[in-house]
Amino acid sequence: MIRFLFKGLLRDRQRSLLPVTVVFIGALLTVFLQSWMTGILGDMIDFNAKFSTGHVKVMTKSYWDRVEQMPNDLALINTAPLIAGLEKEYPDVEWVSRIRFGGLIDAPDSSGETRAQGPAAGWGIDLLSPNSREAERLNIPKSMVRGRIPQQAGEILLSEQFAQNLKVGPGDAVTLVGSTMLGGMSLYNFTVAGTVSFGSNAIDRGAFIADLQDVRMALDMNDAAGEILGYFRTGVFDKELASGMVSGYMAKADTTDEFAPIMVSLRDQNGLSAMVDYMDYMIGIGIFIFIMAMSIVLWNAGLLGGLRRYGEVGVRLAMGESKGHVYRSMLWESVLIGTAGSVMGTALGLILAYWLQKTGIDISGMMKSSSMMLPSVFRTVVTPATFYVGFVPGLFATVIGTALAGIGIYKRKTAQLFKELQ
Repeated sequence: MIRFLFKGLLRDRQRSLLPVTVVFIGALLTVFLQSWMTGILGDMIDFNAKFSTGHVKVMTKSYWDRVEQMPNDLALINTAPLIAGLEKEYPDVEWVSRIRFGGLIDAPDSSGETRAQGPAAGWGIDLLSPNSREAERLNIPKSMVRGRIPQQAGEILLSEQFAQNLKVGPGDAVTLVGSTMLGGMSLYNFTVAGTVSFGSNAIDRGAFIADLQDVRMALDMNDAAGEILGYFRTGVFDKELASGMVSGYMAKADTTDEFAPIMVSLRDQNGLSAMVDYMDYMIGIGIFIFIMAMSIVLWNAGLLGGLRRYGEVGVRLAMGESKGHVYRSMLWESVLIGTAGSVMGTALGLILAYWLQKTGIDISGMMKSSSMMLPSVFRTVVTPATFYVGFVPGLFATVIGTALAGIGIYKRKTAQLFKELQ
Protein backbone atom coordinates (compact mmCIF):
# COMPACT_ATOMS: atom_id res chain seq x y z
CA MET A 1 0.00 0.00 0.00
CA ILE A 2 2.84 2.37 0.83
CA ARG A 3 4.33 1.85 -2.63
CA PHE A 4 0.93 2.57 -4.20
CA LEU A 5 0.51 5.76 -2.14
CA PHE A 6 4.03 6.87 -3.01
CA LYS A 7 3.34 6.51 -6.74
CA GLY A 8 0.11 8.46 -6.29
CA LEU A 9 1.96 11.34 -4.64
CA LEU A 10 4.51 11.44 -7.44
CA ARG A 11 1.85 11.49 -10.15
CA ASP A 12 -0.37 14.08 -8.43
CA ARG A 13 2.13 16.78 -7.52
CA GLN A 14 -0.58 19.25 -6.55
CA ARG A 15 -1.41 16.96 -3.66
CA SER A 16 2.15 16.82 -2.32
CA LEU A 17 4.03 19.94 -3.47
CA LEU A 18 2.75 22.42 -0.87
CA PRO A 19 2.96 20.05 2.13
CA VAL A 20 6.45 18.88 1.18
CA THR A 21 7.59 22.50 0.76
CA VAL A 22 6.20 23.48 4.16
CA VAL A 23 7.82 20.49 5.86
CA PHE A 24 11.09 21.13 4.01
CA ILE A 25 11.26 24.73 5.28
CA GLY A 26 10.28 23.74 8.82
CA ALA A 27 12.83 20.92 9.02
CA LEU A 28 15.54 23.18 7.57
CA LEU A 29 14.89 25.92 10.14
CA THR A 30 14.70 23.41 13.00
CA VAL A 31 18.01 21.77 12.10
CA PHE A 32 19.73 25.11 11.68
CA LEU A 33 18.27 26.49 14.93
CA GLN A 34 19.37 23.44 16.91
CA SER A 35 22.92 23.47 15.55
CA TRP A 36 23.22 27.25 15.95
CA MET A 37 21.98 27.35 19.55
CA THR A 38 24.10 24.33 20.45
CA GLY A 39 27.14 25.96 18.88
CA ILE A 40 26.66 29.27 20.70
CA LEU A 41 26.05 27.52 24.01
CA GLY A 42 29.04 25.21 23.53
CA ASP A 43 31.34 28.10 22.61
CA MET A 44 30.27 30.11 25.64
CA ILE A 45 30.72 27.19 28.03
CA ASP A 46 34.07 26.19 26.53
CA PHE A 47 35.41 29.75 26.49
CA ASN A 48 34.38 30.46 30.08
CA ALA A 49 35.67 27.09 31.27
CA LYS A 50 39.11 27.65 29.77
CA PHE A 51 39.60 31.23 30.93
CA SER A 52 37.58 31.56 34.10
CA THR A 53 35.46 28.83 35.59
CA GLY A 54 36.99 25.44 34.84
CA HIS A 55 34.56 22.54 34.84
CA VAL A 56 34.69 22.78 38.63
CA LYS A 57 36.52 25.30 40.78
CA VAL A 58 37.94 25.15 44.31
CA MET A 59 38.45 28.36 46.30
CA THR A 60 37.86 29.73 49.79
CA LYS A 61 34.33 30.57 50.86
CA SER A 62 35.25 34.25 51.33
CA TYR A 63 36.87 34.39 47.89
CA TRP A 64 33.70 32.95 46.32
CA ASP A 65 31.56 35.60 48.03
CA ARG A 66 33.65 38.34 46.35
CA VAL A 67 34.85 36.48 43.28
CA GLU A 68 34.18 39.41 40.90
CA GLN A 69 36.75 41.47 42.84
CA MET A 70 39.47 38.77 42.55
CA PRO A 71 40.38 39.19 46.27
CA ASN A 72 43.75 37.45 46.50
CA ASP A 73 44.01 38.38 50.19
CA LEU A 74 41.39 35.62 50.60
CA ALA A 75 43.23 33.11 48.41
CA LEU A 76 43.98 29.47 49.15
CA ILE A 77 47.29 28.77 50.90
CA ASN A 78 49.33 25.56 51.05
CA THR A 79 47.91 24.53 47.69
CA ALA A 80 50.39 21.69 47.03
CA PRO A 81 48.87 19.26 49.58
CA LEU A 82 45.37 20.43 48.64
CA ILE A 83 45.93 19.61 44.97
CA ALA A 84 47.52 16.27 45.90
CA GLY A 85 44.37 15.38 47.84
CA LEU A 86 42.12 16.42 44.96
CA GLU A 87 44.14 14.37 42.48
CA LYS A 88 43.87 11.33 44.73
CA GLU A 89 40.12 11.70 45.26
CA TYR A 90 39.28 12.71 41.67
CA PRO A 91 41.86 11.06 39.38
CA ASP A 92 39.78 11.70 36.25
CA VAL A 93 40.08 15.46 36.70
CA GLU A 94 43.12 17.60 35.90
CA TRP A 95 43.72 20.20 38.61
CA VAL A 96 45.58 23.46 37.95
CA SER A 97 46.35 26.48 40.13
CA ARG A 98 45.62 29.95 38.83
CA ILE A 99 45.86 33.50 40.09
CA ARG A 100 43.66 36.21 38.61
CA PHE A 101 44.46 39.77 39.58
CA GLY A 102 44.33 43.35 38.46
CA GLY A 103 47.11 45.88 38.22
CA LEU A 104 48.73 48.67 36.29
CA ILE A 105 51.21 47.98 33.49
CA ASP A 106 53.80 50.74 33.16
CA ALA A 107 55.89 51.07 29.99
CA PRO A 108 59.07 53.15 30.59
CA ASP A 109 61.03 55.14 28.03
CA SER A 110 64.79 54.90 27.43
CA SER A 111 65.51 56.96 30.55
CA GLY A 112 63.28 54.87 32.78
CA GLU A 113 60.47 57.41 33.01
CA THR A 114 56.85 56.42 32.42
CA ARG A 115 55.99 56.65 28.74
CA ALA A 116 52.61 54.92 28.82
CA GLN A 117 50.58 52.91 31.28
CA GLY A 118 47.20 51.29 31.53
CA PRO A 119 45.05 49.07 33.77
CA ALA A 120 45.17 45.37 33.01
CA ALA A 121 43.69 42.06 34.08
CA GLY A 122 46.30 39.41 34.72
CA TRP A 123 46.39 35.62 34.66
CA GLY A 124 49.01 33.66 36.51
CA ILE A 125 49.12 30.20 34.91
CA ASP A 126 51.65 27.40 34.71
CA LEU A 127 53.51 28.20 31.50
CA LEU A 128 56.98 26.82 32.20
CA SER A 129 56.42 23.35 33.68
CA PRO A 130 57.32 20.64 31.12
CA ASN A 131 54.03 18.73 31.43
CA SER A 132 51.71 21.73 31.73
CA ARG A 133 48.81 21.94 29.25
CA GLU A 134 47.76 25.44 30.23
CA ALA A 135 49.14 27.15 27.12
CA GLU A 136 47.28 24.73 24.83
CA ARG A 137 44.13 24.97 26.95
CA LEU A 138 44.01 28.74 26.46
CA ASN A 139 44.89 28.28 22.78
CA ILE A 140 47.93 30.51 23.22
CA PRO A 141 50.09 28.97 20.44
CA LYS A 142 47.39 29.66 17.82
CA SER A 143 46.60 33.08 19.29
CA MET A 144 50.14 34.44 19.00
CA VAL A 145 50.43 37.64 16.97
CA ARG A 146 54.04 38.68 17.61
CA GLY A 147 56.96 37.14 19.45
CA ARG A 148 56.83 33.78 21.23
CA ILE A 149 55.49 32.02 24.31
CA PRO A 150 57.47 32.75 27.52
CA GLN A 151 60.32 30.28 27.92
CA GLN A 152 61.93 31.56 31.10
CA ALA A 153 61.06 33.39 34.29
CA GLY A 154 60.31 37.09 34.06
CA GLU A 155 58.61 36.95 30.65
CA ILE A 156 54.97 37.77 29.97
CA LEU A 157 52.44 37.94 27.17
CA LEU A 158 50.36 41.04 26.48
CA SER A 159 47.20 41.19 24.42
CA GLU A 160 47.98 42.71 21.02
CA GLN A 161 45.44 45.49 21.44
CA PHE A 162 46.86 46.40 24.86
CA ALA A 163 50.44 46.26 23.58
CA GLN A 164 49.59 48.63 20.73
CA ASN A 165 48.02 51.07 23.18
CA LEU A 166 51.19 50.98 25.30
CA LYS A 167 53.37 51.01 22.16
CA VAL A 168 55.46 48.07 23.34
CA GLY A 169 56.49 44.85 21.63
CA PRO A 170 58.53 41.68 22.16
CA GLY A 171 61.74 42.41 24.06
CA ASP A 172 60.49 45.58 25.74
CA ALA A 173 60.47 45.93 29.52
CA VAL A 174 57.30 46.71 31.47
CA THR A 175 56.54 47.04 35.17
CA LEU A 176 53.58 45.58 37.02
CA VAL A 177 52.20 47.85 39.72
CA GLY A 178 49.84 45.92 41.95
CA SER A 179 48.92 44.82 45.44
CA THR A 180 50.38 41.85 47.29
CA MET A 181 48.39 39.18 49.07
CA LEU A 182 49.16 40.94 52.36
CA GLY A 183 47.98 44.33 51.13
CA GLY A 184 51.32 45.94 50.32
CA MET A 185 52.35 47.57 47.06
CA SER A 186 54.07 45.41 44.48
CA LEU A 187 56.46 46.58 41.75
CA TYR A 188 57.74 43.80 39.52
CA ASN A 189 59.62 44.03 36.23
CA PHE A 190 58.78 41.81 33.26
CA THR A 191 59.99 41.43 29.70
CA VAL A 192 57.39 41.19 26.94
CA ALA A 193 57.91 37.85 25.18
CA GLY A 194 55.04 38.20 22.73
CA THR A 195 51.52 39.40 22.07
CA VAL A 196 48.29 37.43 21.65
CA SER A 197 44.75 37.99 20.44
CA PHE A 198 42.04 35.71 21.84
CA GLY A 199 39.16 37.14 19.82
CA SER A 200 37.26 38.38 22.88
CA ASN A 201 37.14 42.13 23.39
CA ALA A 202 36.58 41.69 27.12
CA ILE A 203 40.03 40.05 27.33
CA ASP A 204 41.91 41.71 24.48
CA ARG A 205 41.29 45.24 25.75
CA GLY A 206 43.84 44.85 28.54
CA ALA A 207 45.19 41.42 29.44
CA PHE A 208 48.55 39.94 30.28
CA ILE A 209 49.60 36.41 31.08
CA ALA A 210 52.59 35.43 33.20
CA ASP A 211 53.95 32.22 34.65
CA LEU A 212 52.36 31.21 37.95
CA GLN A 213 55.66 31.30 39.88
CA ASP A 214 56.43 34.83 38.66
CA VAL A 215 53.02 36.03 39.79
CA ARG A 216 53.47 34.35 43.16
CA MET A 217 56.74 36.19 43.63
CA ALA A 218 55.27 39.49 42.46
CA LEU A 219 52.23 39.27 44.75
CA ASP A 220 53.93 37.55 47.71
CA MET A 221 51.77 34.43 47.32
CA ASN A 222 54.17 31.57 48.03
CA ASP A 223 52.35 28.25 47.43
CA ALA A 224 49.07 30.17 47.26
CA ALA A 225 46.47 30.46 44.52
CA GLY A 226 43.26 32.35 44.15
CA GLU A 227 41.61 29.41 42.42
CA ILE A 228 42.19 25.75 41.70
CA LEU A 229 40.41 24.77 38.49
CA GLY A 230 39.40 21.23 37.61
CA TYR A 231 39.05 20.02 34.02
CA PHE A 232 37.56 16.67 33.06
CA ARG A 233 40.12 14.69 31.12
CA THR A 234 37.53 14.06 28.40
CA GLY A 235 37.67 17.79 27.68
CA VAL A 236 33.86 18.03 27.76
CA PHE A 237 31.80 19.48 30.60
CA ASP A 238 29.52 16.87 32.18
CA LYS A 239 26.74 18.53 34.16
CA GLU A 240 25.77 15.42 36.12
CA LEU A 241 29.36 14.47 36.96
CA ALA A 242 30.21 18.01 38.06
CA SER A 243 27.09 18.21 40.22
CA GLY A 244 27.94 14.90 41.89
CA MET A 245 31.50 16.03 42.58
CA VAL A 246 30.36 19.30 44.13
CA SER A 247 27.74 17.58 46.30
CA GLY A 248 30.25 15.01 47.55
CA TYR A 249 32.94 17.59 48.25
CA MET A 250 30.65 20.06 49.99
CA ALA A 251 29.22 17.30 52.21
CA LYS A 252 32.68 17.04 53.81
CA ALA A 253 33.62 20.74 53.65
CA ASP A 254 33.69 23.02 56.69
CA THR A 255 31.17 25.66 55.66
CA THR A 256 31.56 27.60 58.94
CA ASP A 257 35.18 28.54 58.19
CA GLU A 258 35.35 31.41 55.70
CA PHE A 259 38.86 30.36 54.65
CA ALA A 260 37.97 26.69 54.14
CA PRO A 261 38.02 25.47 50.52
CA ILE A 262 34.71 24.97 48.75
CA MET A 263 33.88 23.61 45.30
CA VAL A 264 31.49 25.07 42.72
CA SER A 265 30.43 23.83 39.30
CA LEU A 266 30.76 25.67 36.01
CA ARG A 267 26.98 26.14 35.89
CA ASP A 268 27.04 28.10 39.14
CA GLN A 269 29.51 30.70 37.87
CA ASN A 270 29.27 33.77 35.63
CA GLY A 271 25.50 33.35 35.34
CA LEU A 272 25.99 30.30 33.11
CA SER A 273 23.24 28.26 34.76
CA ALA A 274 20.51 30.68 33.68
CA MET A 275 22.13 31.00 30.26
CA VAL A 276 22.29 27.23 29.71
CA ASP A 277 18.68 26.76 30.84
CA TYR A 278 17.59 29.67 28.64
CA MET A 279 19.23 28.10 25.59
CA ASP A 280 17.57 24.74 26.32
CA TYR A 281 14.19 26.43 26.66
CA MET A 282 14.70 28.39 23.45
CA ILE A 283 15.45 25.23 21.47
CA GLY A 284 12.35 23.51 22.88
CA ILE A 285 10.14 26.56 22.30
CA GLY A 286 11.47 26.97 18.77
CA ILE A 287 10.65 23.36 17.86
CA PHE A 288 7.18 23.68 19.46
CA ILE A 289 6.45 26.86 17.49
CA PHE A 290 7.50 25.18 14.25
CA ILE A 291 5.27 22.18 14.99
CA MET A 292 2.26 24.38 15.74
CA ALA A 293 2.78 26.73 12.78
CA MET A 294 3.38 23.88 10.35
CA SER A 295 0.39 21.95 11.71
CA ILE A 296 -1.92 24.92 11.09
CA VAL A 297 -0.57 25.43 7.57
CA LEU A 298 -0.83 21.73 6.77
CA TRP A 299 -4.28 21.56 8.33
CA ASN A 300 -5.43 24.28 5.94
CA ALA A 301 -3.65 22.55 3.08
CA GLY A 302 -5.40 19.33 4.04
CA LEU A 303 -8.78 21.06 4.07
CA LEU A 304 -8.14 22.50 0.62
CA GLY A 305 -6.95 19.12 -0.57
CA GLY A 306 -10.04 17.55 0.94
CA LEU A 307 -12.25 19.87 -1.09
CA ARG A 308 -10.31 19.03 -4.24
CA ARG A 309 -10.46 15.31 -3.46
CA TYR A 310 -14.05 15.39 -2.25
CA GLY A 311 -15.25 13.39 -5.20
CA GLU A 312 -12.38 10.91 -5.00
CA VAL A 313 -13.13 10.15 -1.36
CA GLY A 314 -16.83 9.81 -2.17
CA VAL A 315 -16.12 7.26 -4.91
CA ARG A 316 -13.90 5.24 -2.59
CA LEU A 317 -16.55 5.20 0.12
CA ALA A 318 -19.32 4.37 -2.40
CA MET A 319 -17.28 1.40 -3.67
CA GLY A 320 -17.29 -0.04 -0.17
CA GLU A 321 -13.95 1.16 1.21
CA SER A 322 -14.31 1.77 4.92
CA LYS A 323 -13.97 5.26 6.36
CA GLY A 324 -11.22 4.03 8.67
CA HIS A 325 -9.21 2.67 5.77
CA VAL A 326 -9.54 5.92 3.82
CA TYR A 327 -8.53 7.91 6.89
CA ARG A 328 -5.53 5.65 7.59
CA SER A 329 -4.39 5.85 3.96
CA MET A 330 -4.40 9.65 4.21
CA LEU A 331 -2.35 9.44 7.40
CA TRP A 332 0.15 7.17 5.62
CA GLU A 333 0.33 9.72 2.80
CA SER A 334 1.13 12.40 5.39
CA VAL A 335 3.89 10.21 6.83
CA LEU A 336 5.43 9.84 3.36
CA ILE A 337 5.14 13.60 2.74
CA GLY A 338 6.63 14.37 6.17
CA THR A 339 9.49 11.95 5.63
CA ALA A 340 10.32 13.33 2.19
CA GLY A 341 10.22 16.95 3.35
CA SER A 342 12.18 16.17 6.53
CA VAL A 343 14.90 14.33 4.62
CA MET A 344 15.37 17.21 2.18
CA GLY A 345 15.18 19.88 4.90
CA THR A 346 17.59 18.00 7.16
CA ALA A 347 20.04 17.47 4.29
CA LEU A 348 20.16 21.18 3.39
CA GLY A 349 20.20 22.15 7.07
CA LEU A 350 23.21 19.91 7.67
CA ILE A 351 25.02 21.43 4.69
CA LEU A 352 24.47 24.94 6.07
CA ALA A 353 25.41 23.83 9.59
CA TYR A 354 28.65 22.20 8.43
CA TRP A 355 29.52 25.31 6.42
CA LEU A 356 28.95 27.67 9.36
CA GLN A 357 30.76 25.25 11.66
CA LYS A 358 33.82 25.76 9.49
CA THR A 359 33.52 29.48 8.69
CA GLY A 360 31.57 30.93 11.61
CA ILE A 361 30.03 34.40 11.89
CA ASP A 362 32.27 37.20 13.13
CA ILE A 363 30.40 39.45 15.57
CA SER A 364 33.44 41.30 16.92
CA GLY A 365 32.05 44.59 15.59
CA MET A 366 29.02 44.19 17.86
CA MET A 367 31.10 43.39 20.96
CA LYS A 368 33.55 46.29 21.12
CA SER A 369 32.09 47.53 24.39
CA SER A 370 31.09 44.13 25.77
CA SER A 371 32.41 43.07 29.17
CA MET A 372 31.26 39.46 28.84
CA MET A 373 33.76 36.70 28.16
CA LEU A 374 32.44 35.54 24.80
CA PRO A 375 34.20 34.47 21.61
CA SER A 376 33.98 36.95 18.75
CA VAL A 377 33.18 34.23 16.20
CA PHE A 378 30.11 32.07 16.71
CA ARG A 379 29.83 28.74 14.93
CA THR A 380 27.22 26.05 14.55
CA VAL A 381 27.96 22.60 15.96
CA VAL A 382 26.64 19.42 14.37
CA THR A 383 25.71 16.87 17.04
CA PRO A 384 23.96 13.48 16.75
CA ALA A 385 20.67 15.25 17.59
CA THR A 386 21.08 17.48 14.54
CA PHE A 387 20.56 14.48 12.26
CA TYR A 388 17.08 13.66 13.58
CA VAL A 389 15.69 16.83 15.19
CA GLY A 390 14.23 17.99 11.85
CA PHE A 391 12.01 14.90 11.71
CA VAL A 392 10.22 15.90 14.93
CA PRO A 393 8.28 18.86 13.50
CA GLY A 394 8.29 17.34 10.00
CA LEU A 395 6.44 14.16 10.90
CA PHE A 396 4.37 15.45 13.82
CA ALA A 397 3.09 18.48 11.94
CA THR A 398 2.05 16.57 8.81
CA VAL A 399 0.31 13.82 10.76
CA ILE A 400 -1.46 16.29 13.05
CA GLY A 401 -2.51 18.49 10.13
CA THR A 402 -3.84 15.56 8.11
CA ALA A 403 -5.55 14.03 11.15
CA LEU A 404 -7.44 17.26 11.79
CA ALA A 405 -8.32 17.80 8.14
CA GLY A 406 -9.40 14.19 7.61
CA ILE A 407 -11.97 14.11 10.40
CA GLY A 408 -14.55 15.22 7.86
CA ILE A 409 -14.40 11.75 6.29
CA TYR A 410 -16.37 10.35 9.22
CA LYS A 411 -19.10 12.95 8.66
CA ARG A 412 -19.85 11.68 5.13
CA LYS A 413 -23.15 9.78 5.03
CA THR A 414 -23.23 6.70 2.82
CA ALA A 415 -26.86 7.36 1.81
CA GLN A 416 -25.88 10.68 0.29
CA LEU A 417 -22.82 9.44 -1.63
CA PHE A 418 -24.57 8.41 -4.88
CA LYS A 419 -26.70 11.55 -4.85
CA GLU A 420 -23.51 13.63 -4.52
CA LEU A 421 -21.83 11.71 -7.31
CA GLN A 422 -24.79 12.30 -9.64
